[in-house]
Amino acid sequence: MELKDGTINDLMSLGLPRYEARVYLSLIRRGSYTAAEVAREADVPRQRVYDVLDALVRRQLVIAHAGRVATYSAVTPELALARLMTVQRESVDRLERVSQELAGVLQPLWSQGREHTDPLDYIEILRDPKAISERFADIQRQARHELLTFCKPPFVAPAENTEGLAVVHRLHRAGGTVRALYLDEALDDPETVEHVRRFAAAGEEARFAPELPLKLVIADASLVLCDMPDPVAGAGSTTTLFIEHPALAGCLRLAFHTVWKDAAPAPESSVAP
Repeated sequence: MELKDGTINDLMSLGLPRYEARVYLSLIRRGSYTAAEVAREADVPRQRVYDVLDALVRRQLVIAHAGRVATYSAVTPELALARLMTVQRESVDRLERVSQELAGVLQPLWSQGREHTDPLDYIEILRDPKAISERFADIQRQARHELLTFCKPPFVAPAENTEGLAVVHRLHRAGGTVRALYLDEALDDPETVEHVRRFAAAGEEARFAPELPLKLVIADASLVLCDMPDPVAGAGSTTTLFIEHPALAGCLRLAFHTVWKDAAPAPESSVAP
């Protein structure tokens, strides 16, 4: 009977290296083999076969017969498999003991770590433009009910901002609110006007104000992304903060609506399709 690779793989899953599995399967076909014969039969390199046979003898899967030329024979498959399973069970039992001991050591450390809190762990400071852009995309994706934005240049999203459009579509279809405040001067920029047109078509409400205090995004009255211009270095130097704090977000939301109330809708001639 030809033994397929699956049989070798099964023996390997019980802990035998490939050469040992091949040699054992060759030995069960005949009463005994010399080392040279089994090397040829099992297709195992001659220089390796003695080490392989010695390993199988130590595992008690093969019996060595002394003589002018030593020969080797396999123990019955039933006994060989039982011995392999015993070794596997002992290994599992040992790993289970190690696992239990390790859990006893690690669990207190984990519990202590949960008790430690950083008073500012809800604030993330961003300075790299790429990181700011990625966080802006994240806060848009996380929005489920409301997205409020003070839009001031320079903008971190790409000009087409297809991902932002998809967010506006999603929130609008779900009955959510998307509002954006732009600077009045944006109406003189054709690219920004086109942006407002596309986002209005997707469901964004837009208004314009002469001044905006800072760049700001508020999602679901809980997440905030805002620029903090450096008061010493000037407008050219800024730090972006990502803050997950409902109380602060709620206050900034009130500030947004205060500006929104006094802001003017875009002239229809400027943003109409």
